[in-house]
Amino acid sequence: MTDFGFTVTGVRADPYAAGPTLVFRLRITASGGARVHALALRCQLRIEPARRDYGAAETAALHDLFGDRSRWGSTLHPVQLAQVAVMVPGFTGETETDVAVPCSYDQDISAGRYLAALEDGEAPLLMLFSGTAFTGAGGFHVEPVPWHREAACRLPVAVWREMMEQHFPGCGWLRLPRDTMAELLAYRSRHALASWEETVRALLDAAHTDTDGRPPRDPARAGAVLPRAGGRTAS
Repeated sequence: MTDFGFTVTGVRADPYAAGPTLVFRLRITASGGARVHALALRCQLRIEPARRDYGAAETAALHDLFGDRSRWGSTLHPVQLAQVAVMVPGFTGETETDVAVPCSYDQDISAGRYLAALEDGEAPLLMLFSGTAFTGAGGFHVEPVPWHREAACRLPVAVWREMMEQHFPGCGWLRLPRDTMAELLAYRSRHALASWEETVRALLDAAHTDTDGRPPRDPARAGAVLPRAGGRTAS
């Protein structure tokens, strides 16, 4: 059987993708300069959080994922980032190919919350491989890609932030149930609030005044005095 080796040589954000997408440059080697007609790969990409250090702010931001810092020895488990398939064209001995990995900004997903919590440095990743190889110099053989094949790599936090800023400049989004969205829309219409930002700010202002022990202000007035210059409005 052909022995395959995998090495990630770099990662970048795809500036032309329709959604947030990381592109990993993957070098593939086949033992003995073997002829490979095609390679159908399945790539599982996961975050290995135990392989880096964390500052105080990052530790606080990761509390909901991993609990108190004192428990991290047992809670810092790998986090699934993505699983993709890639078809590698024929080569002899060695080749390089791009592995495009669509990413989500959804903060309900553990990987998104983890990467958003990092302030700088790199996120440790592990790419695990499986699949089918079509090999043979004079014929055609079908071989499995062994499950134990993997490649460690590191994703610069700056690359992740650049990618997200490209698609969601200066903002984020929340996924809410349809009933909750209907209630928010009714609240916004009832108080004649100009944007979703004003709607959320009005609710936050009311919550803050309750916490401070002062009577809550009229939410419509609270939203009216808070808009910022250049703030977005709903179209």
